[in-house]
Amino acid sequence: MTERAAVRLVVYGHVQGVFFRAFTLERARELGVTGYVRNLPDEGAVEIWAEGERDRLETLIGHLRVGPPGARVDRVVTGWSKETGGYPGFTIRY
Repeated sequence: MTERAAVRLVVYGHVQGVFFRAFTLERARELGVTGYVRNLPDEGAVEIWAEGERDRLETLIGHLRVGPPGARVDRVVTGWSKETGGYPGFTIRY
């Protein structure tokens, strides 16, 4: 059985206005990960909360370290925790 977990990520760089949230949504849904992505207006960063199998979360993080064309990812801050089970799917929050 694969370990399940949750991770909060904050992605810094040129990540707003370059379809980063849509890119994250697509990758998360492909991987069967639940949670959300949203812009952080005060920081010019993007926050992601993701839950699921740890290996799939690691794969998602790998995608987010690169981002979509037009994005420039300077750093990704991660914080792991226990899965809450509180997300039926993956969404973009506004």
